[in-house]
Amino acid sequence: MVVNRIADLAFTVGMLALFYTFQTTEFNIVFGLTPYMMDTTILFAGSQISPLTLTATLLFLGAMGKSAQIGLHT
Repeated sequence: MVVNRIADLAFTVGMLALFYTFQTTEFNIVFGLTPYMMDTTILFAGSQISPLTLTATLLFLGAMGKSAQIGLHT
């Protein structure tokens, strides 16, 4: 149950990062704007990181935790 909550948090923060970066969660718009965001960086946890990398990582961790993949299973 704890792993499921961690996955929920990662997925929620990933969706918020997606909305913060693109101002929408509609996939057609996100995929259309992605090439324009390739050189963008943000300050996250004291280091410069691409918002695309951050969003993809958080969404991936959320999906991994919800489906109990290796590292997030009990």
